[in-house]
Amino acid sequence: MADTTIDFLALKNGHNPDPNTVIDPKPDKSSFIRVKTTLPKRPFPPNSAREPVYTERLVIRPLDKKDLPALHELRTQPEVMVWTYLGVVDKDVGETYQRLEVFLEPNDKDNYNFAICERETGEMIGIGGFHNGMWSFGWPEIGYMFRREKWGRGYAKEFMGAWKGMWEGLPREGVELVVDERTVVRNGDGDGGEVKEIVIAVTAEGNGASQRVLERSGFERFLTWEELDGGGRGMVRLPTYRYVVGKGEGRE
Repeated sequence: MADTTIDFLALKNGHNPDPNTVIDPKPDKSSFIRVKTTLPKRPFPPNSAREPVYTERLVIRPLDKKDLPALHELRTQPEVMVWTYLGVVDKDVGETYQRLEVFLEPNDKDNYNFAICERETGEMIGIGGFHNGMWSFGWPEIGYMFRREKWGRGYAKEFMGAWKGMWEGLPREGVELVVDERTVVRNGDGDGGEVKEIVIAVTAEGNGASQRVLERSGFERFLTWEELDGGGRGMVRLPTYRYVVGKGEGRE
């Protein structure tokens, strides 16, 4: 796929974007509010203490230095990388290693990101989870990528169901966060002002497949905003979803 302004933006925004879509203001940290809620206790368990999780067809396991070749293959597929913030493939294996080492010891304590492998073959086919840089709205954000040739098999939904269970199974602690007020889902009276814990997922308008995965996994689309893409090629519409932790919808 040619990396031109017209092709890139047409793909990310959808070739026929709905002109009636309401575009909400982008997140503005100067207007965020302080709330009481819960989050997983930090630091996260180190990779060495994380047990693999098995689903019907997948193994979700901690990342390792040995995953570099597979991760480089993933991150050099243009069809995959177009949906990332920068929208371009890694220029070399050194750049891929810089991405990988963020998830290895000692940095693993700040992240909850995993290799996604086929259970039958052991082949690493994707990567997904939470990493410490994903806080656009003040809440943790979930993201994932799969190899192009593995699309359309239901792997993303299978991963999401497992990852939500892993995330919700972590020990919790009470925290104060500064978040975008539009994300807030409040508890009933008598909860001392505490709001429900949220996970956010940000997609591109043209990525209908990921939007369907999120909706089938219990996420709710609650706004759409625009941001200049990481390559400076133009504005991209970003439908954004939230999931209320512990609500039990969309589980496998």
